[in-house]
Amino acid sequence: MSSPLERYQNLGLRESLPKIYRYPFACKELSFILREAYNKLPKNLQAIVFQDTLTAFRLLPEVQTSSAVSSTHILLQSVEAALPKQKKSLAVTEFKHAMVAHKRRLKTRREGNGSAQLPHDALVHIFSFLDMQSLISMGLVCWSWNLAASDNHLWESQYTTFFGNSDNNMKKQFTILAEDEYWKATFRRAYTGSSGKRLTSSRGYCRHCKSIVWIDNMKCPNSHSGKISRIQDIKPLDAWQVVEYLLDDSLFVISSSDSDTDSDGEPVSRLWAYPKHMKRS
Repeated sequence: MSSPLERYQNLGLRESLPKIYRYPFACKELSFILREAYNKLPKNLQAIVFQDTLTAFRLLPEVQTSSAVSSTHILLQSVEAALPKQKKSLAVTEFKHAMVAHKRRLKTRREGNGSAQLPHDALVHIFSFLDMQSLISMGLVCWSWNLAASDNHLWESQYTTFFGNSDNNMKKQFTILAEDEYWKATFRRAYTGSSGKRLTSSRGYCRHCKSIVWIDNMKCPNSHSGKISRIQDIKPLDAWQVVEYLLDDSLFVISSSDSDTDSDGEPVSRLWAYPKHMKRS
């Protein structure tokens, strides 16, 4: 049986924080761990979680997105609720320094925006590598990024990733829409009728890796020796289930219930047995 420290390291939070597209999700997960699990963790792991919290605040000026600022405020709330007095004071001070540095860098970037702005085509190309959540976040940064993040071809690609090949006949139903608005509106309609948790979860259990992984557009980022990663191979996780995994490795005890058997007939963890939004004692 693995230790809480090993399970925390398996989550890869420290490695995810420096990645701009992953930073907001890592901060939110870290804030949930602080609030719900910190007092139950062994001392050595508490120290690591605290250091990762300080690191998250220090990295804020490098990220420079509105979603990053929002996620650090959520992390700050968990710091104030969970940490003992001395550590809380250190973390709050680190947060204040980070916000000052963030505002200074943001001001400098705005002042030099006219000469340093990337061409629209370059932005669209860069954004084509992002998952849906990150694409939306990029659209909140500034006007030019919003224009690039709304590109019709980007949203056609997002639609194909989530819902399969596009149906040309569907287009006839939305002739009232401008050409450059079509795929974003179509994605929004399909998204509204789909499982919100499946589409928006940033964590999942990969049947190939047999572990918790970060997911992009419901795909595992790891290679699987030639096996194709499919949406069906990922079970979305919420923050409660990640904390349960961290605190109790028995979550991966195989259940014999029929409801916990996947499409290939292989039993999966009772990690999926917890009702959505179940309140913990």
